[in-house]
Amino acid sequence: MKFRTLTLGTLAACMLAGLASPAVAAPAAEQETASPILIGHRGAAGVAPENTLAAVKAGSQSGADFVEIDIQLSSDGVPFIFHDETAARTTNVADVFPDRVNDPITSFTWNELQQLDAGSYFSADFVGEKIPHFDAVADALTGETGVFIEIKSPAKSPGVEQVVAEALATDPEWSALEKAGKIEVLGFDATSNKTFAELAPEVPLQQLTGTVPSAEILADYASYADSFGTSYRTLDAAGAARVKDAGLGLGVYTVNSTQAADASLELGVERITGDFPQQVDRHLDGKKVFPSNNGIVVSGAVNDVPGNDLQPETGEHVILANEGNRTIDVSGYVLRDAANNILRVGEGFKLTPGAELRVFSGPGTNSAEAFYLGGDTAVLNNGGDSIGLWDSKGRLLDTFAN
Repeated sequence: MKFRTLTLGTLAACMLAGLASPAVAAPAAEQETASPILIGHRGAAGVAPENTLAAVKAGSQSGADFVEIDIQLSSDGVPFIFHDETAARTTNVADVFPDRVNDPITSFTWNELQQLDAGSYFSADFVGEKIPHFDAVADALTGETGVFIEIKSPAKSPGVEQVVAEALATDPEWSALEKAGKIEVLGFDATSNKTFAELAPEVPLQQLTGTVPSAEILADYASYADSFGTSYRTLDAAGAARVKDAGLGLGVYTVNSTQAADASLELGVERITGDFPQQVDRHLDGKKVFPSNNGIVVSGAVNDVPGNDLQPETGEHVILANEGNRTIDVSGYVLRDAANNILRVGEGFKLTPGAELRVFSGPGTNSAEAFYLGGDTAVLNNGGDSIGLWDSKGRLLDTFAN
């Protein structure tokens, strides 16, 4: 894919409108392009354990222009890459530090963090993956990939803005990326973003919120940030127009299906962040998105049923369909949602052409059309979720988002 140079909206919009440029961070090299900037979320979290070097490498090799990472500080001040506020979801902290499962991730020393396995939760292929040091990310990049650095939970990592700013200014590898226009800093905390803007006004900065706020709030964002990012699920035409009117570049997260990517582009989105960057890249380039697909697809998901999501027989479920022309044994196929919950199809399930199989997370009676995992925890996000489908040999067949 042709490298899509980072374009930032505030200064460019003012220049086009003939207005005085605001005192905000200078944009990276600008280039007219119809293609969006593609960012691999937490590296490439759909195909490798998030925020690990394996995910960074996968994202860097995917065709994405940037990989996104989350930075926090250990209790002894070491910058590391991790998303959650606790280690429970994506590490073996329950085995290594059983009394600290719910402790803040920032309460661990760097040495303690290095004792955790951050890959096994994803699959056996990634046993032994560690929580990376911030500086290790630059070494893991290939080609011309840049980095979106999200400052995560800054109140729990005091001084993290200074750490990032100093690294970008003084570390040779980070500085080279910044000078090449391959760095953007972003975060949800406006106070933290303003602090970073004062420390490093030359570095492109993005303000994140879950929904598009009022024009007045966007105008405040535009006084220190260059772009704005939000959930694609909450973005509409009016919100997109408000962002553009504020002179801000527009990005969305977490785009995990080609349909979601197309809908975002129709709204004028310039940055697309997702867990499956290679698949979105192939879609944007007009290539077959899933070369390994054998006809089995995710045709739908029922996330929020009336009553209990885990009620017997009719609870939450994902629908597999055979759109091919031959019978496929789907035993051992894996469905993984955005939070890395896994639904694995049991043995003996075959789909004839045109047939469907409903995979339920809760209890029920198995049949040729339904498989019940019998779990006691609802896993699908009621407000919408994304789902990846792998065959029994670990080949990615499809993604779906609702």
